[in-house]
Formats: sequence, structure tokens, C-alpha cells
Amino acid sequence: MLAPAKPKNEENRLASLYALRILDTDKEERFDRVTRLAKKLFNVPIALISLVDKERQWFKSSVGLAVKETTRDISFCGHAINQDKAFIIEDTLKDQRFFDNPLVTGFPNIRFYAGHPITSPSGENIGTLCIIDTKKRTLSQDDVTALTDLASLVSTEISSLQLANIDELTNITNRRGFKRLSQHSLEVASRQNNICHLAYFDLNDFKLFNDNYGHTIGDKVLKIFAEQLKNTFRVSDICARIGGDEFVVLLTDTQLETANQAITRFANNLILVSKALRLPAEISFAHGVATYDKHKHINIEHLLDAADMAMFKNKKHNKPNSY
Repeated sequence: MLAPAKPKNEENRLASLYALRILDTDKEERFDRVTRLAKKLFNVPIALISLVDKERQWFKSSVGLAVKETTRDISFCGHAINQDKAFIIEDTLKDQRFFDNPLVTGFPNIRFYAGHPITSPSGENIGTLCIIDTKKRTLSQDDVTALTDLASLVSTEISSLQLANIDELTNITNRRGFKRLSQHSLEVASRQNNICHLAYFDLNDFKLFNDNYGHTIGDKVLKIFAEQLKNTFRVSDICARIGGDEFVVLLTDTQLETANQAITRFANNLILVSKALRLPAEISFAHGVATYDKHKHINIEHLLDAADMAMFKNKKHNKPNSY
């Protein structure tokens, strides 16, 4: 057996995959519809949408296969993402890379595999749409074209999913996307007993930026605020603009002291950027932090309300943690 090689752009590829926050999410009809169609169109027992993670392949959609993931080192899709066209193995028993692969010698007894890469919005191969059979097969050129078209459809769905959840001005997650992504993160945290904190930010005197300096400057301030959120907080944290001048960050699996330290760094970064860009006024904010309690916060809306209330109290009383 030959384990798949890592693509040359592996670091960027994984960053694009993680930015989508699609791993370990629930089944979605938009993707299941494609795998059902692929299974019927090609008359195969198994059709999958596989996303290739750092050490595993995880199935966003699967028809004919009950498992949710396998290790990457035995995956066929790990090979398929190394090229930009369909990767086809007509008979695994005659291929030196796969004849002794445990997925061939044991369940699900793969004899034929065809997978086409699916891409992230920025163009990296993050996984495949693949079809699998327990008997050897040959695909016609029309079949290959059909598989390519279906994979392109999956890539388009992934892009549209991201675009629907992105704030157009700041290019970070919008309120809709935040609620979807953070609810999933809270459910994971609840199962694993991880600590989560929600930081709620409200820009100080933002209306004055627009009134005194114009909306162009106001938009620039919002973009800078969002950019510094992304630069300061971890990739695993969910940053979002949920209102005109309101932003939030869900910090997952972290201590409160660490969260407060990150917020302090963020405030200092904003001061430095304001000076460096010679903005007409310094960017500052009020904020509040709520710690997730699975017994008290039924869903992300409850946690948002708690963080908003904490921010409002700090702003009203001009507490020291209102920067």
C-alpha cells in the first residue's frame, strides 16, 4: 500500500478547509442530493463527498456507507486531491498503490474508485466527490464529464454556503453564519466539557466617525476592526459582525484569563493601527464577556444576550474593561 502524498500547498489547503467550518457538521440536503444522484447515475453502491483533513478523511455526505470517516493514510481521496482531474482506479487489485489497502482487502471491499476534487472558494482541493464499486469498472468519457460536473456543483454549493454567511463589507462571518457555526461549536463544547467564552464588542462613538468624517472613513474603521479581530484571535475562534458596529468572537476551549489577554492585545493592536494609518480619531470599543454554561444557555441566542448585557453594563458604567 502507498499512503497518499501531501500536496505542496497543504498548509494553505488546510487553512481554506478550516475557514469553511464545515468539518463535523450535520447532514445537508444540498449535498445528499448530489451523492444520491451520483449513486443512481453511475449505478454504484457507494457515493461520497469526502473532505480531507490533516489526518483523516471525513464524509460530509455518504450514500451506501455508514462510517463517517477513515484515516487519511489509507484514503483514496488523499491521492485524488493531488491532481485537478478525475482520479480513477479501474481495478484496485491490479494497482500497486491499493491492492493491499485495508479498504480493499476488507470492508467496504473497494475494487473500483473514481473521485474528482472539489475546491474551496479560493481554489484549493479540499476533498472529492467519489463513487465506489465492489467490482472492477471502466468509465466512458461521458461518465468522466458527468463526474466532473457533479464535483463542480459541490464546489459551487460550498462557495455559496460561505458567501451566504459572510458580511460583504468586512469579509468576516455575518450574524446568520455566526449563529450556524457557533451553535455547532457550543454543541461540541457541551459534549466534550470544553470551556467557551463569547466576547461582545460595540464600537465607541462610531456614529461620530460617519457624521464627522463621512461614511468612507466609517466603512474603513469597520474593515480595520474586523481585520484586527482576525489577526488577533485564533483561527479556531469565530469572529463575526452581527450588527452595524457590533462584533462578536466565540473563543472555544480556552480559559477566561486567556480570553481577556487576547482582548487586551486586540485593544492595543487597534491603537497601533489607528496611529499608523493616521485615522482622524482613535478606534476604541466597549465589550462584555459571557462564559458558556450548558445548563443556563439553551442556545447561542441566550449566550449572545448574556454577552450583550455584560457589554451594556460595562459601557454604561465606563468600567476599566471598556477600552
